[in-house]
Amino acid sequence: MAGSVEHFTVEVGTIDLKTTIPISVIHGIKNGPVLGITAGVHGYEYAPILAGQKLLKEIKPSQLVGTIILVQIANTGSFLGRTPFINPLDGKNLNRSFPGQEDGSITEQIANYISKKVIARSDYFVDMHSGDAPEDLFPYAAYYQNDNKEEISDKGKKMAVSMGFEHVVVFKTTGKDYMRKEFPSLYCSAEAFKQGKAAVDIECGRLGIVEEASIKKIILAVQQLLKSLKMTEGTFSLNEQIKVINERSFISSNYTGIFYPKVHSGQHVEKGSSLGYITNFFGEKIDDIYADKSGVVLLILGTPPVKKGETLCVIGDLDLKE
Repeated sequence: MAGSVEHFTVEVGTIDLKTTIPISVIHGIKNGPVLGITAGVHGYEYAPILAGQKLLKEIKPSQLVGTIILVQIANTGSFLGRTPFINPLDGKNLNRSFPGQEDGSITEQIANYISKKVIARSDYFVDMHSGDAPEDLFPYAAYYQNDNKEEISDKGKKMAVSMGFEHVVVFKTTGKDYMRKEFPSLYCSAEAFKQGKAAVDIECGRLGIVEEASIKKIILAVQQLLKSLKMTEGTFSLNEQIKVINERSFISSNYTGIFYPKVHSGQHVEKGSSLGYITNFFGEKIDDIYADKSGVVLLILGTPPVKKGETLCVIGDLDLKE
């Protein structure tokens, strides 16, 4: 109904194992585009979830053009279980499960519902994340880009830039397997992009903790986006200091042990500089970690445990700007 807010609790699962997805739909007073938003795809990433709660009060249906479909907590199993990355109900990562399966595991069913009932009904799509329990993360917006999808790539860029973050990361998908029809999209917003929707991510918040500054930044980003899409009135202010990151470097651990970081997210590092070191469980150093390129630390492991093959650090290459 125009000018209203409706709440739905969607149940998925089997007779023996069920979960719910809380979804709010904000209907504007006038017809217009549909913006799909997901929070809590990783249930330990609290800042987007709490921002979604507050957005319900901030967005007035009487001042909205179009419709917002807000998935309040996509992964309630992870949220209630306080479990980073995976859904403890089946041990799967929801953000590696798209487009899902109607008769699959409980996480695959969640992905299937969001793919068919939220993303498919959206004209634009935002997936909101933050740094999970071990992740010291620097806030940024990101958009999907593909050489064969110029129109929606450009729309996604405008969406990401409008949000006001200092850094915008480009998720380049040209030639990626998950963009091919015969391969699964894996990621929530990648599924939206694959369906032909302009898709962006918000990454804001760190270490699975609740910080009011991160919540406010996410709320402001969504409000700016709504203005840029002309779903609400007003002008949005562009960040004149914006830096576009076209390439990222992922540094993984060669060992299982204890990680001691020497830098923090948002810090600029030079190629070859020390990022930290790893010891074994007896405190003996077994590896030094160095930056493989110069740039800004978008993410670094912020807690001691580390497993072989795990990502230790992500560096955004500021030398490759648009």
